Amino acid sequence: MTEENNLAMTESNQNNAHKIYSKKAILGFSIFFAPIFGGVLLRQNLIDDNRKKEANIVLLTSIVFTVLTILIVNSMEKKTSSLTYLLNMGWGAILTEYFFKKYFPNENYEYKKIWKALLISIIIVIPFMLAMIYAPTE
Repeated sequence: MTEENNLAMTESNQNNAHKIYSKKAILGFSIFFAPIFGGVLLRQNLIDDNRKKEANIVLLTSIVFTVLTILIVNSMEKKTSSLTYLLNMGWGAILTEYFFKKYFPNENYEYKKIWKALLISIIIVIPFMLAMIYAPTE
């Protein structure tokens, strides 16, 4: 895509203003849940903006970030949640400071409420938390 097409698409998207999830929401979901959760929010922003190719790239990237976090944390002899939060913060920063700024450079957007996404995220995470709590120990 040429620079002129990108500029025209950006101007068109500004004229068709719609609500998106904010950078703070994406970063928060990435840190406190996992990068895939922040990636899903950013993907939804891109889908709403008719950018399906970019949306799928963001989703794939956030899946890779989540898998990398799991691999890195599980390779450590002593597993700490602080390392998980630190990695999630780094991946979330990439999602917000690189991808979000790349696709949504203007800050003139109205932001969606996060309550529905938060409820869905909690419902998804609860079984994993229960499995960790009640899993037999070696």
